[in-house]
Amino acid sequence: MVPVNQRSHPWTPPPTSLMTDHYELTMLQAALHSGTAHRRSVFEVFARRLPAGRRYGVVAGTGRLLEGLESFCFDDEQLSFLAATGVVNRSTLDYLAGFRFTGSISGYAEGEAYFPSSPLLVVEATFAEACVLETYFLSVLNYDSAVASAASRMVGAAAGRPCIEMGSRRAHEEAAVAAARAAVIGGFDSTSNLEAGHRYGLRTVGTAAHSFTLLHDSEEDAFRAQLGSMGRGTTLLVDTYDVEAAVRKAVQLAGPELGGVRLDSGDLVTQASWVRGLLDELGNPDTRITVTSDLDEYAIAALNAAPVDAFGVGTRVVTGSGAPTSSMVYKLVAREDSSGTLQPVAKAAVGKASLGGRKYALRRRDERGTATHEMVGVGRSPLDDGDDRPLLEDFVRDGQLLDGWTGPAGVERARTRHSASMAELPRSARRLSEGDPVIPTVVEPEAAA
Repeated sequence: MVPVNQRSHPWTPPPTSLMTDHYELTMLQAALHSGTAHRRSVFEVFARRLPAGRRYGVVAGTGRLLEGLESFCFDDEQLSFLAATGVVNRSTLDYLAGFRFTGSISGYAEGEAYFPSSPLLVVEATFAEACVLETYFLSVLNYDSAVASAASRMVGAAAGRPCIEMGSRRAHEEAAVAAARAAVIGGFDSTSNLEAGHRYGLRTVGTAAHSFTLLHDSEEDAFRAQLGSMGRGTTLLVDTYDVEAAVRKAVQLAGPELGGVRLDSGDLVTQASWVRGLLDELGNPDTRITVTSDLDEYAIAALNAAPVDAFGVGTRVVTGSGAPTSSMVYKLVAREDSSGTLQPVAKAAVGKASLGGRKYALRRRDERGTATHEMVGVGRSPLDDGDDRPLLEDFVRDGQLLDGWTGPAGVERARTRHSASMAELPRSARRLSEGDPVIPTVVEPEAAA
């Protein structure tokens, strides 16, 4: 274990403490004034519902927020900004100057499937320490989980054929890195984003765009250059001009060792079938076909009958394929009262009510090991019927970051968890038609203990 504010992996983000909302710090100031800032508190992240029609969600971003927590401190630059703009008063600045997270964080393992009311992250600390983390934690979890959830649906639609994340140019530069990481957690094979490869050990792929072909005096010259530089196992883009002429020329130049061709336009179902037939006719049965061009889970499913070997996905995966946020919230569910007793608290607003008390969760399974219910207990673990799987893992304990959740090791761990989690869900989880969550959430109140 290492302190969360000390570097524990090759890459650490810049200071994250101002990646927050103004009111987090004014709340802190007021709590310091009232003497309640240091009360023990429990905050939880959860989603009241899944995006419309979705049957499950995928947790992603936990490793990133833990990396960011290491950098969540206020140095002279941040403190000077807060002082110059009058965001908080001098006593609050003095508190922030020494800010270090000393609490504990647990939650669903990254890559795990989740459902409405799942306690995805549990933060136990003083109010002051937990309050200021809200915006940063939610911004990471909401985006990364949206991407991972979309990626998982696409992987299911691909039916075993690899998906490649190619959406960097459709997102903010840092979001592009986060999206690549989340897509791989959701089951994607690789990414085009080199920074994501550098930070997280992801497999990166890519060959050439249409501009490379257009640069040369002829398509043949372009193909010769790429093959000469990258070898015959490379993938050639064959739809800059005439697809048939390009495929024939590619095979003529590379022979049966040609690694692949990429199609990026037109009727992909018809074209992929036609190109497969042409490749086979020319003696290239092992040359693979990759398709790109604004794919989503529905387009991928429509290509199931086509002889496609891999899918390159851009815009739709980095924008959550219609659900760009996971609508997760961060709520205070318990706090210490004036006598030092931890008391459950809850928000009662219409349509935005929360359930007080610290939550615990199990996944109930039948005799075949298939998940049947999400069991959530309030104030205690739900009753285990004998084969339930505990869902909460420890990430930070008393200010110490536990090993294995960040960096490349964290991504690989999350990929493995996602694969196992999906294998456990009913097969109907992979359906793309709109429906209710694939398993119901059952909440066991504390009074039932």
